[in-house]
Amino acid sequence: MRVNLRLGLGRQPRPHLDLGGPVPHPLRTTAVLAIAATTVALAACSPPEKEASGDSKTAASATSAADLGGMDGLVAAAKKEGTLNVIALPPDWANYGEVIKGFTAKYGLKVNSAQPDADSATEISTAKNLKGQSTAPDVFDLGQAVALANTDVYAPYKVAAFDKIPTALKDSNGLWVNDYGGYISIGYDAKKVPAPTSFEDLLKPAYKGKVALNGNPTKAGAAFSGVVAASLGNGGSADDIAPGVDYFKKLKDAGNLVPVDPTPATIQSGQTAVVIDWDYNNAGQTKALAGKIDWKSVIPQGAVTGSYYVQAINKDAPHPAAARLWQEYLYTDEGQNLWLQGGARPVLAQEMVKAGTIDKAANDALPPVDGTPVFITEAQRSKATDYLNANWQKEMG
Repeated sequence: MRVNLRLGLGRQPRPHLDLGGPVPHPLRTTAVLAIAATTVALAACSPPEKEASGDSKTAASATSAADLGGMDGLVAAAKKEGTLNVIALPPDWANYGEVIKGFTAKYGLKVNSAQPDADSATEISTAKNLKGQSTAPDVFDLGQAVALANTDVYAPYKVAAFDKIPTALKDSNGLWVNDYGGYISIGYDAKKVPAPTSFEDLLKPAYKGKVALNGNPTKAGAAFSGVVAASLGNGGSADDIAPGVDYFKKLKDAGNLVPVDPTPATIQSGQTAVVIDWDYNNAGQTKALAGKIDWKSVIPQGAVTGSYYVQAINKDAPHPAAARLWQEYLYTDEGQNLWLQGGARPVLAQEMVKAGTIDKAANDALPPVDGTPVFITEAQRSKATDYLNANWQKEMG
């Protein structure tokens, strides 16, 4: 379980958020000590990076493609480097396998994908431990909490589409930018349970022994946001998640909540016929289990809770031009639509709808949203985390 794996096709979802150390979605983690040991070993045996060429030195300070003579100059510099290092990107998570294939096909760069099941905190620690090495990550894909706590590690860069990204979803200097996200949803096997529309529905006898929350909310981002959503659906707010904890206690006391982290296997066996998770994770299950399970999902009424992941460039990237070209690709219509095809909601979706460049079929396939989405602030997250640490185990243990 990746204490923060990412998307659940064949593995648990990386719990987004990456609490404390980081985020959902499926459990992007392995024992921290094991990862730390591996990272140190890699640092010890990896050859030092060759002295940067003039192009790479220029790319390392570029804050836009214009600093390299425009996109043609950026592409040329990236091709000269020839390689891009990414980390913590499971191929089944938000369609990253296809995103990497698309980038490689377009520009011909080799993409080295390390520790695909690592969590956000591990991305940062790996970058620090491998600083100066050719194997260090060039770019990051992070949960919001970890991203905002480590801005000193990023290089400022503004992609061509920077001005189209909502102000609240980016750093004004381009240190970080939100990329894709989603909403907490209720996934369910339509052949085993009636279609729910709200958290209240899940308290009914028809769901006895069938409901699972993706992870422990004191550790996993998906579960954390699941509690926030349940709070919104039960008279609480992002400032008061006590009703969310009370709700899950009621669900447990009713015998409806099962103490199992959902996986494709538990879904297929019927052990977790209902899963509270990010909509893109549930969308992944729908695709992965097609023909085996009639897996559907719904955004619960009155409880629309969202979160975005963050893109950033490692300021010590061994391939700085490739890192910047990767960012440019992700914020093109092609890159954004590839995330969308994986069930994730790209940050430029509204702009693409207006321009008529969005993949309409993929967009229409997303669960409809009824209500105003709530995106919690860092202050609210901190307060909620303290409350969960003090009360979750006491109420649920």
